[in-house]
Amino acid sequence: MLHHHIKSSSALPDATSSLLHSPTYEVPPLTVWGVALCVSGTLIATENAIVVTTILATPSLRAPVFLLLASLGLADLLAGVALILHFLFLFCVEPSDWSELLTSGLLVTSLIASLCSLMGVALDRYLSLSHALTYGSSESRYRAAILLLLVWLGACVIGAGPAMGWHCLGEPNSCSVARPLTRTYLSLLCGGFLVVVMVTLQLYAGICRVARRHAHAIATQRHFLSTNQSYASKHSSGRGFSRLILVLSVFVGCWMPFSLWGLLGDASSPPLYTYATLVPAAGSSLLNPILYSLRNKDIRKVLLQACCPHRCAHNAHIHYPVDV
Repeated sequence: MLHHHIKSSSALPDATSSLLHSPTYEVPPLTVWGVALCVSGTLIATENAIVVTTILATPSLRAPVFLLLASLGLADLLAGVALILHFLFLFCVEPSDWSELLTSGLLVTSLIASLCSLMGVALDRYLSLSHALTYGSSESRYRAAILLLLVWLGACVIGAGPAMGWHCLGEPNSCSVARPLTRTYLSLLCGGFLVVVMVTLQLYAGICRVARRHAHAIATQRHFLSTNQSYASKHSSGRGFSRLILVLSVFVGCWMPFSLWGLLGDASSPPLYTYATLVPAAGSSLLNPILYSLRNKDIRKVLLQACCPHRCAHNAHIHYPVDV
């Protein structure tokens, strides 16, 4: 946050003159980075608001995967709102300590909930393959709801850390690369981020192993495949593997830079490096709805029905590919 203060002139006996010469705040000039901040926050908030509204307004979307996608969309929606608030406090109103604590706490809460929801999506995909018979039951939905409740409770508690006094506003030397977070606080966050990233990668590796076993079992039961079936199977597997590589590349590419920089940098580090690593982390909130929610055939069908009801009814027989 940028702070600009102008010293007041000497006190005058007249109260009216004293008010006229009271300290004022000069709004900094609008920059390209500021416009990009506001635009990206608006896009993130709008995109994820559509996803969350679609899931919550559709009674048929109550499987565990949709609960996780709604949680992911809500977390990214809060990240977009935090970016908009940061822009407003930076260029529209006078910033203060409470505004910095509010935006930083909201960003931390949203990023923790988003990252844990991404891990939950990977866990859901793994369980849907390894426990296909019991997946989707009411007990599974109950466990998913309890898990999300714990995730958001933990995210809110951790995100409230700066507002509860765990900040560096009074001790600039203890600041991390992301003011007003202390170096210890950010190091713990980044360490936790790296643990979540590693667990998520292990889950996706497990998905590949289970999918390979299933494919081998199907091929063994059939004993042989016709030429067309073999080509279709290989083509489908290739597309599924490429989608999986895309999801993992975006996931690691968005979160790894800031996690490593938060552990290695300090308050004396160049701010440009901090912004350069924060951009991919914020960009993940823009890409998540496209990679996860909008690729889901059921969510896509609801959106098509809302936008083009006649066309969707005409093409109701179209089969959508299964998500990875």
